[in-house]
Amino acid sequence: MGLYTWIKKSFQKEYKTNSPEYKKRIQDWRKEGVINYVGKPTNLARARSLGYKAKEGYFVVRVKTRKGRRARKAPVGGRKPSKNYKYISPGKSYQAIAEEKSARKYPNKEVLNSYWVGEDGQHKYFEIIMYDPLSNSLPKELINKKGRAFRGLTSTGKKHRGIRHRGKGTDRPVR
Repeated sequence: MGLYTWIKKSFQKEYKTNSPEYKKRIQDWRKEGVINYVGKPTNLARARSLGYKAKEGYFVVRVKTRKGRRARKAPVGGRKPSKNYKYISPGKSYQAIAEEKSARKYPNKEVLNSYWVGEDGQHKYFEIIMYDPLSNSLPKELINKKGRAFRGLTSTGKKHRGIRHRGKGTDRPVR
């Protein structure tokens, strides 16, 4: 078994068994702010598969998003039956919301991708891989790509836009 396969399996086992290390990690994250710089990825195998490299220009941020439906705003235009509902769904995934939060916090950086790292009863935690577009160590296809998270160009953004990835062995057409 290779190193990244071992890391992947150990991360999955840690979450599934609800280990004390995982619980302690979530408790520590709960006390932190919404967006935190992370020195190195929590799940290195997943980060590497999504494009992270441990070199200049790449960094990782952990973002906390609230779970549950969103309370709607106060009714505009009177108390009509059509406006009489209490909650509204956000319309996009929590992961896409987390990517947009990190893009707003770091306006001179770009979102490459993101992945789930944990959740508790109130929050979901995602690690966002970001890069500096002015760095010399980036591939050419990432240079001058502005606002990737807001335009739905990350893998999560493509999912909520309805664009499927054509994987191995699939005969379905790509939308």
